[in-house]
Amino acid sequence: MKQLHSAEPGFADAFDALVREVRDGGSPIDAPVRAILADVRARGDAALCDYTDRFDRHPQPLAPEALRISADEIDDATGSIEPSLLDALSVAARRIERFHRAQMPADLRFDDEDGLTLGMRWTALDAVGLYVPGGKAAYPSSVLMNAIPARVAGVGRIAMCVPCPGGQLAPLVLAAARLAGVSEIYRIGGAQAVAALAYGTETITPVDRIVGPGNAFVAEAKRQVFGHVGIDSIAGPSEVVIVADALNDPDHVAIDLLAQAEHDELAQSILITDDAAFAARVAESVERLLQTLPRETIARASWSRYGAVLVVERWTQAWELVNRLAPEHLQLMLADDAEAFAAIRHAGAIFRGRFCPEAIGDYVGGPNHVLPTSRTARFASGLSVFDFIKRTTWIEAGAEAIGRVGPAAVTLAEAEGLQAHAASVAMRLAATGRKA
Repeated sequence: MKQLHSAEPGFADAFDALVREVRDGGSPIDAPVRAILADVRARGDAALCDYTDRFDRHPQPLAPEALRISADEIDDATGSIEPSLLDALSVAARRIERFHRAQMPADLRFDDEDGLTLGMRWTALDAVGLYVPGGKAAYPSSVLMNAIPARVAGVGRIAMCVPCPGGQLAPLVLAAARLAGVSEIYRIGGAQAVAALAYGTETITPVDRIVGPGNAFVAEAKRQVFGHVGIDSIAGPSEVVIVADALNDPDHVAIDLLAQAEHDELAQSILITDDAAFAARVAESVERLLQTLPRETIARASWSRYGAVLVVERWTQAWELVNRLAPEHLQLMLADDAEAFAAIRHAGAIFRGRFCPEAIGDYVGGPNHVLPTSRTARFASGLSVFDFIKRTTWIEAGAEAIGRVGPAAVTLAEAEGLQAHAASVAMRLAATGRKA
């Protein structure tokens, strides 16, 4: 765990190194992913079944007709879940839907001073593909966060792919998919699932956009199919920055740092405070609480290699550091966070107050938990209904209106050497008795 104090010599260089630090999983995988994409594009269902048998080790060879998970299987899986878990899913789904419905934009239409009618309308995508991790890494919350905004936006078809290692279904994932309005579910994962969603096979119709988390192979596959279809983002390891004063309970801050660290060994947790003694107490709490976690090995690896505690002399320095880090998650645990909230421009999501840990946002807060990582919050935003709708502008002009603005269009087209452009307007002007 790195410990940096802004008053010490070399702080600027050490912080620059922290910002530039690359967290990745190791060797490049672009070539094998490219091969998988090409194979699925060429052989369709046969390739999907081959890769699923090889990587997911189903007890029986998978046939194309079994790629899609049936309604009966979903019924059985949902029926096996404790009612309290289904109730928790419903609470989360209701809150997520309410927040995303509030995001829906209105169409635009107005008449301008030259007599043209101008507008912009929003329309939903036709089909979206959702990738969801399966097996031990089963995240029903991610199903809700990805599928519900698509449904709210009006997407007509939501196709989901989820790996089923050993042939085992993830009941909570299937229940969340049904609750969120997923249209169809396939028992495939990895780069091959991304290929199927992007290019289609005999069984799976291609989609227009692919969203959802996955491992390095899934992320690389999404990167390679981007352009043929849309994607949400290339997600990196999870991260949190916590800005906390000494009035906080050190255990609360420590467990929030560890909540990110337990994601995986590449996750990053950073504390920024103005009190060195408080920083030391938090570090002590982290060491003690680590020993209580089932995922201690993962969390310890993350905290030891990528964790950091930054002590600043004044709070304005903290706002500057946060903007440089542009974290996926930002917790503001301050007696008064108004100045911080106004000054910090770059963060995927902000959690305000001593009783609002980032974990609330992961499940039941309402705003989306699919957020920009790896400092991309400098220019990117979290998932929303805007990822599932597109805008189309339109213009309506009559003879009088084109008579007013047309001459300027002709002048500009001629200046650019595009004579057909100029003529297409000039002919209309001539028909109205106007000269270009």
